Amino acid sequence: MAKVGILVGSLRKDSFSKKIAQNVAPLFPEGYETEMIEIGHLPLYNQDYDDENKVPEAYTIFRTTMQAIDAVLFVTPEYNRSVPSVLKNALDVGSRPYGSSVWDGKPAAIISQSPGNLSAFGANHHLRQSLVFLNMPILQQPEAYLGNVAELLDENGHLKNEGTREFLQTFVDAFIELIKKH
Repeated sequence: MAKVGILVGSLRKDSFSKKIAQNVAPLFPEGYETEMIEIGHLPLYNQDYDDENKVPEAYTIFRTTMQAIDAVLFVTPEYNRSVPSVLKNALDVGSRPYGSSVWDGKPAAIISQSPGNLSAFGANHHLRQSLVFLNMPILQQPEAYLGNVAELLDENGHLKNEGTREFLQTFVDAFIELIKKH
């Protein structure tokens, strides 16, 4: 059983990213377990915590959880043409202490979304830069940019567009192939 952690780059209770993640999780086939990983409770990364052996319990729990994950799906909005701070903080917490990164070698995929037309292109590519440094093989194709996301979801947060669901299934299928290679 392969375990896929899903990290959502938005803390808003009704976030579009969370709704997209909830729609994508069931698209994984039998043999793949998905888990939404909470990141909003992590204190801002401060190296002193690791250097002085005063690591917050939230860091330890997060790092242990991520060590047990085989692959990571990131679903994120864009804040100011970049990655939301909560997501960047999770990357930083998991990458430390130096030499003990929980991300090393884990396959990754990114879905970015936006209520506008640009579909969080900037966040998607800034996140890719960090993931390359963290040595995470990243799904290259198909790329998943969801623009005008509010129009894709019904009042219950479910995808109402069959073409989008089919595209996301193709995306998940390609991610599964990447996971199998690693």
